[in-house]
Amino acid sequence: MALAGRCIEALEETQNRAGDGASRTITVATDVGDPRSVEALFAKTMEAFGRLDVLFNNAGTATPPVLMEDLTYEQWKSVVDANLTGTFLCTQQAIKIMKSQDPMGGRIINNGSISAYAPRPNSAPYTATKHGVTGLTKSTSLDGRKYNIACCQIDIGNAATEMTDPMEAGIIQPHGAVVVEPRFDVEHVADAIVYISDLPLDTNVQFMTIMATNMPYIGRG
Repeated sequence: MALAGRCIEALEETQNRAGDGASRTITVATDVGDPRSVEALFAKTMEAFGRLDVLFNNAGTATPPVLMEDLTYEQWKSVVDANLTGTFLCTQQAIKIMKSQDPMGGRIINNGSISAYAPRPNSAPYTATKHGVTGLTKSTSLDGRKYNIACCQIDIGNAATEMTDPMEAGIIQPHGAVVVEPRFDVEHVADAIVYISDLPLDTNVQFMTIMATNMPYIGRG
């Protein structure tokens, strides 16, 4: 397994948590918005393992919840680079490898979001990029057929991570109120990704939504 991200210390911490699997894991400091950095990641992956069976596009970021008209170009671009351009660049490199290896094919899993269907207030960059990821998932699914490449998207709502810690204090809702939102154990997301990864390539979970049962989404509240 190759672990990629901007912070090598965080990658090494994740590697150490792999236990016996740590010896079969490499860490590569990567900026997914930089084509050269992405190319280097996949080159090192192939050097270490010789083939690529599964890509999980998980990199993502967001801006503070400010009014759309107050967003800076730099804030917009940083989210687009990480969430959408990064997913494209990694997918592109994966396709080049997967279509050329023997046996041909592989699986690409994109991390979408509940925001790919319904936005939160003041979240234009994140929401726009996650809608874009959905389009990229569909295009990759279609274009990857001839290479035996399966592509799917997992949409996650309120998994308990550092990113969602503010939900315990309450976050703003469309009607203006601040509400504490329920979260769920992120381990269940990992279990879902492993399930999808273990499927044979003639079977695909095109879209999966995993979320806190009582989060304000279904029925708009």
